[in-house]
Amino acid sequence: MKTLLIIDVQNDFMPSGSLPVPNGDEIVPVINKIRDKFDLVIGTQDWHPKDHISFASNHEGKSNFDVIEIHNQPQILWPDHCVQGTEGAKFHPGLNTEKFEAIFRKGTDKTIDSYSAFYDNGHLKSTGLTGYLKEKEITQLYVCGLAADICVYFSIIDALQEGFSCYFIDDASKALDTKEFETLKKEMIAKGIQIVRSESL
Repeated sequence: MKTLLIIDVQNDFMPSGSLPVPNGDEIVPVINKIRDKFDLVIGTQDWHPKDHISFASNHEGKSNFDVIEIHNQPQILWPDHCVQGTEGAKFHPGLNTEKFEAIFRKGTDKTIDSYSAFYDNGHLKSTGLTGYLKEKEITQLYVCGLAADICVYFSIIDALQEGFSCYFIDDASKALDTKEFETLKKEMIAKGIQIVRSESL
């Protein structure tokens, strides 16, 4: 089955949200246009408790985008975003979610961040997405969403390591740091990830 994985198209990542991805709202019509080209459509949501360790507000004396160390790895401190049950955690209202067969939530453990749709950042706990896909005998994944340089990137790298053939849909994704993402795209290509555009699907 041709499978689309849509990462974190949530209100807080939109231009008016608490952690805005530049022009993040522009991908919504692109995703709506391509979704019917897939047999299986899956969505993910950042779904943080309000006391999440990645929020700068939970660290006295720290500011947004400071970097600290958690579990022996660097952790960017983010503005509060996608807090469970809030308006910011909801999907963009223009995103057509009717065809979503499943939604996987991540970042639910307050003690560790989770960029990838497959694992937390320490690879300590799985979201169950790998098992779900393998049970359905999925071998190829098309991935898009927000932010391209963070949650989409880490999801597609984990998908590759889990044995899936991976395609990144460039115009259905936006990066928080576009310059950094150009470097990451070269890395993705070197790893065998194919970069495609919506019109080629």
